[in-house]
Amino acid sequence: MDFSEGTALEIVERLCSAYGVTTQKALAESIGVPAANVSNWVQRDSVPGSAFVKCALDTGSDLYWLTTGKFANASLKEMSVSVQGKALYDEIMSNGGKPVLRRIMEAYGFTLQKQLCDLLDISSGTVSTWVRRGYFPGDVVVACALDTGVSLQWLATGKGLQHQDIMISNNFYIPRKKLIAGVLEDSGTWNIDLSFLPHKIIEPVFIVSNAISWVIDASVNEISNGRWLLGVDDKYDIYDVALLPGRKITVTSKASAFTCGADEVKVSGKVVLTMQDDF
Repeated sequence: MDFSEGTALEIVERLCSAYGVTTQKALAESIGVPAANVSNWVQRDSVPGSAFVKCALDTGSDLYWLTTGKFANASLKEMSVSVQGKALYDEIMSNGGKPVLRRIMEAYGFTLQKQLCDLLDISSGTVSTWVRRGYFPGDVVVACALDTGVSLQWLATGKGLQHQDIMISNNFYIPRKKLIAGVLEDSGTWNIDLSFLPHKIIEPVFIVSNAISWVIDASVNEISNGRWLLGVDDKYDIYDVALLPGRKITVTSKASAFTCGADEVKVSGKVVLTMQDDF
């Protein structure tokens, strides 16, 4: 079922970003699957829907962004989930079969399984197999959540409200991360109206560190003069960058300044707004 955009490698990178990890092995540990599974996803260029479901509920990341790399104009603010990690995975898997099928039907407003089969272009035998085996159809759950706008938490586990309040104005929730000693840690979301900025931000992220915070556009990865979130030897910081001939750059922060090749740093987004507490 084709509900995602981009290659499996790009999707894996978004999943890594959501969990705040940098390796496929660490991602596998976060999701609770063998490391070989993630490698196989990349090789087959296919990521299972259950990975999106678990990541969205684990981290609070926007499901539309996880699947497409973009943010919707109106975003859903999911309720917090009381369990995470393996406990959440086990809960999702235990809600397969008839319970999840019933919620999918309810979300679409269908009364007959044939209506669902016609919509998804699948056989009735496939749906019968879900029920018989207690199977959790992760791809269908993701497609249903994106199609109908119902709460992913409710759809996957049966908990919480079926529909959450949707932000209709320019205000929407963006990922919030803490920058501590070179490590980016997920820290919920931030509600902000970014319409005052002169340029459209494709993938906004709010970064907080002590008395300074930044809004970055994580979709911008072609380095140029300006202020950037960079990874240097797996440690992140905000740097001012100046281009030099020969694909060299000068990199300056409060703590350090150095010159290196543009390919020697990991570009994680361009700073579009800097906010500093003067008190």
